[in-house]
Amino acid sequence: MNNFISIIMNCYNGEKYLADSLKSVIKQKHKNWELIFWDNCSTDNSKKIFKSFKDKRFKYFLSNSHTTLYKARNLACKKAKGEFVAFIDCDDMWYQNFLSERKLFFQNKDYKFSYSNLHYYFEKSNRKKELKKNMKLKSGLIYNFLAKNYLVTISSLIIKKDLIKKKNFFNKRYNIIGDFDAVMKISKTSKAYAFQKPLLKIRIHGENFLDINRKMFFEEFKHWFLRQKRDNYFNNNKNIFLKKLLYLYFVSLSPKFIKDFFKKK
Repeated sequence: MNNFISIIMNCYNGEKYLADSLKSVIKQKHKNWELIFWDNCSTDNSKKIFKSFKDKRFKYFLSNSHTTLYKARNLACKKAKGEFVAFIDCDDMWYQNFLSERKLFFQNKDYKFSYSNLHYYFEKSNRKKELKKNMKLKSGLIYNFLAKNYLVTISSLIIKKDLIKKKNFFNKRYNIIGDFDAVMKISKTSKAYAFQKPLLKIRIHGENFLDINRKMFFEEFKHWFLRQKRDNYFNNNKNIFLKKLLYLYFVSLSPKFIKDFFKKK
């Protein structure tokens, strides 16, 4: 199907930045895609904004009931018809070459998923910062690399469809770490293709779901950590993940720490 890509956009009350994200998809140089918009029972103007775009590649789906984010992602993925599945959050923006730049990944059968560098966009100061300017992103089997430097965001991720054919690619109990859980799982046995160039902007605006749910982040990561411990799945990285767990615990107790950190940016 000539690198046909299904783009998944899960939305719950995302009206504030939704139009910018949708425009960034339409502007892609690579034109062979469909956008699966999964409305998780929004109560704002998200549906109206989406419907204002008249592109035939835009496909709207309304959830039967409000679910966790990653159950919603699984349901949206079932609608995908492409050879590849990409993801973009309602407050993120792709650069025009986000898809076209992945040509080498699309053509290489040895690699099952791809991620890229990115810019953090700090809305308050109207500044952007590269995620990792002086660190080379790794390709291949990258589980150990990601254990030390988890640099994959959901909006930078493209996965070959055969990897997500299973019933629940994402763990439906999660609202925050579902993409981390899925990527760590596949990175043990499936090769990743990394792109060093920033191909998108992640918007930091103080209303990000993760920023206002630090305690939930800690509880989900604790659940993940205990599950890995039970299954002996750390691959000699237990101490690294334990330090991360302790860090998230202290941050969950003191959200001001995070606010002060972003104020300095």
